[in-house]
Formats: sequence, structure tokens, C-alpha cells
Amino acid sequence: VQVVESGGGLVQPGDSLRLSCAASGRTFSSAGMAWFRQGPGKEREFVGAIRWSGGNTDTSIRDTVRGRFSVSRDKGKMTVYLQMNSLKAEDTGVYYCAARAGRPISSALRDAVTYDYWGQGTQVTVSS
Repeated sequence: VQVVESGGGLVQPGDSLRLSCAASGRTFSSAGMAWFRQGPGKEREFVGAIRWSGGNTDTSIRDTVRGRFSVSRDKGKMTVYLQMNSLKAEDTGVYYCAARAGRPISSALRDAVTYDYWGQGTQVTVSS
């Protein structure tokens, strides 16, 4: 499975960006996909995730970005999005997408070890 992120860039505070993540090679009827980020000099942290199984889908968002960020997906595809609004300088970092086969339990959604497949990351820089 190959995971590829896109959509990063340089934006000003208050702007919006939508990151895309496509996992190719296999299609899973149940899966979990997540976004993590790593800012300069910081450890990687969970941002948001989405899991699905059949017709059931739910998401999880980091508390500090809730209300500004959201995660969604294209049904039937292994493609997820991270919509980021009202961006702040502290949102700067490399954003990574990760995927796993099988719907993870809710307590595992935010844990990086839950995911088997990772992208190379896309840079997001928020600066005036």
C-alpha cells in the first residue's frame, strides 16, 4: 500500500488549506486513516482520524484544533482529506497521513503505532 499526501504549502495566518491523502494498492472495506504532524523542534502529534466499516464512519479530532480542522473521506475510495481553517503559525509542520486495514478501536485512533502505512509528508507553513 502506498500512501501519498498532497496540498501543503505556504499560507498566511487565517487562511485555509485542504490536504489530501490517497492510499493505493489495495482497497479496504474497513479501515482507519489518520493525520499526524510534526512541527519544528516538536514531536509528532495526532491531528485527526477517520475510521469506517461498511456504512459506519466516525472521526476523531485533536482537541486543540477542533472547530478549525475536520477530516472527511471519499466513500468507496482510500482517500481522506484534512480541511484546515483559520490557520495559525503553530500549525506549521510536516503533515503525515497514515493508514491501516481494519477499523481500529476508538482508543487506538490517536496512536501512531495503530497505523501500518505512512506517507512521506507534506509541508504546511503558516507565516505572514
